[in-house]
Amino acid sequence: IKRGAKCAFPVNASINEVAAHYTAEPNDPITINDTDLVKIDLGAQINGFIADTAVTVCYDAQFDGLVQTAEEALDKAMSMVKIGVKASDIGRAIETTIKQMGFKPIANLSGHSLDQYTIHAGKTIPNIWSVGGFSLSGNAAYACEPFVTTAEGGGFVRNGQIKNIFALNSRKKTKNEEADKMLDFIWENFNMLPFALRWLTKKWEEKEARQLLDHLVKKKAVQAYPVLIEIHEQRVAQAEHTFIPTDDGVTVTTIAQ
Repeated sequence: IKRGAKCAFPVNASINEVAAHYTAEPNDPITINDTDLVKIDLGAQINGFIADTAVTVCYDAQFDGLVQTAEEALDKAMSMVKIGVKASDIGRAIETTIKQMGFKPIANLSGHSLDQYTIHAGKTIPNIWSVGGFSLSGNAAYACEPFVTTAEGGGFVRNGQIKNIFALNSRKKTKNEEADKMLDFIWENFNMLPFALRWLTKKWEEKEARQLLDHLVKKKAVQAYPVLIEIHEQRVAQAEHTFIPTDDGVTVTTIAQ
């Protein structure tokens, strides 16, 4: 904040089997208990350039293994990074680390390249070994984020019914005057970055904001993103850093220098 940074997206607080994409609703009634496994995923941006990070918090010792495994898989990945390393080799290392600890990686969640005002910029850093892929380049930013579930988990996520993270999809007007004002507000304040309903209630009352946002989603001017839930509803842990590869290693932008 002191350096002029803003939120790159709404803070995700995804609990237990919810792996990602839950953010608080206005006056959200959900409470976090001592036994809950909470993934806190947050990002900062300056002029659209993003640093994306995540940590898992839990005060119940029985889940320490999950949390530590996500962190160890991330550490292993970071130790490999330099220009020219294959993303598939990073995925192999993440998968091997997780399985050696007796857990499963979430196969259909992955890290990603980042670009200005774009969180998912087209390239993926898998959490399992995969054929093909790309090699890391310099002057590019990537996020690596291992997701780990229990041995009883399915190792995949599915879409849930809740959708409370949104992003602009098109600036094309919808012929609804107030909805089009919201469209302009979204562009001026968030550009193409994700946002939450609560960020709109500073300008509109909650009921009206929800109605206008629903209209924009139906018109496909705004994309709504569902929460992601482990298919066997097993708990999930996550760890994440953003990094830039160099010739002899890596610069991690989500660790204080």
